[in-house]
Amino acid sequence: MFAMDVWNNTSLSDFILLGLFSYSPYDFFLFTLVLLASAASLTGNILFLLLIQADRCLHTPMYFFLSQVSIMDLTMMGTVVPKMAANFLSGSKFISRGGCATQVFLVVMVGSAECFLLAVMAYDRYVAVCLPLRYPMLMNWKACCVMALASWMVGVTDSVIYVGMVFSFPYCGSLQVDHFFCEVPTLLRLSCADTSLFQDLIYACCVVMMLLPLGVVVASYARILMAVVNMPSTEGKQKALTTCSSHLTVVGLYYGGGLFNYMQKASARTPAEDRAISTFYTIIAPMLNPLIYSLRNREVMRAFKKVLGTWRV
Repeated sequence: MFAMDVWNNTSLSDFILLGLFSYSPYDFFLFTLVLLASAASLTGNILFLLLIQADRCLHTPMYFFLSQVSIMDLTMMGTVVPKMAANFLSGSKFISRGGCATQVFLVVMVGSAECFLLAVMAYDRYVAVCLPLRYPMLMNWKACCVMALASWMVGVTDSVIYVGMVFSFPYCGSLQVDHFFCEVPTLLRLSCADTSLFQDLIYACCVVMMLLPLGVVVASYARILMAVVNMPSTEGKQKALTTCSSHLTVVGLYYGGGLFNYMQKASARTPAEDRAISTFYTIIAPMLNPLIYSLRNREVMRAFKKVLGTWRV
């Protein structure tokens, strides 16, 4: 009956998102947890952006890059969660080809941009710790804006290529996407054309796109570690490690999930594994990032108390 309904109600340009849940008795409970995590992510990232804007002490390159990360996390979550929630609550599982292409574009753009932005942030920490006297010159506002813009442009270029290629293939069979949003590997499984060459190309590009920024991160922190070891002051060592630990935690979360996801080909993963990994980088990571950057950061906590005191007055 479901197949007949889909056939009768779906145009040739529509896809059917099967969703995150598997029609178990616990679906509503799990859906509530996802909504709570999404609300926490939305609140945390917006408050973090407002705090950076409100306190002039946070108007530094590091917090400028962190604000870009928050914008990327909000974009990622806003692309995926509202449609998933609407489909679950309404019972409708349809998404138009244009809506599907929009999801692919935004998810790929943000994923690629954040990958390179984390490398830029590692370079920023390297300059701050290893070249402090040259930091104002190397990390001036023009350089920061150029590096942030370059990260976004890499993401846009990557997503344009993906959307153009993915939707150039014919989809003449089942249109049921075994996912809660339109993700490239899941869509390619539905094509009635041979996509193996493109999937191999995606795999190679993803490996390069992950390993190149990761190489910058590893090289930057290797130099930072050497500089910290040679510092005579214990206080200086502690301060340097504190400023870098939050970024390293986020790098570990992001690249850990990314490497697990993309260092194996899509054909080697099951739809359930795809959904689990996607939940991590679309919902869980955006929720954790503001907490990681705030709880262990004295500057953020000081600015929060200052702003909170101003509001009370």
